[in-house]
Amino acid sequence: MHVPAKGRPPKLSIEDQILLCLSYWREYRTLFHVATSYGVSEPTASRIVRHVEDCLINSNLFNLLKHLPEGEGIDWNVVIVDATEIPIQRPKKTEEKL
Repeated sequence: MHVPAKGRPPKLSIEDQILLCLSYWREYRTLFHVATSYGVSEPTASRIVRHVEDCLINSNLFNLLKHLPEGEGIDWNVVIVDATEIPIQRPKKTEEKL
């Protein structure tokens, strides 16, 4: 999952990064609040969550359903709301625009 790289060492250990990700998924708090709890910035928390999610998906041990289940025994009266935060790309600030 983690490959040692050159540069600044991570502020959180691998275990704490996984705990951050699990608390984000479990408690449905915003990345700002999760980041504050772990003493990191919001962008850092976002990168940690994305990295853990990418590792799970690339491991082929984690699968998402691709087709809706069919059948008479399914209770379609249940509504699921996806409140996932989606990263957006903002235009870069350049000196010309300032």
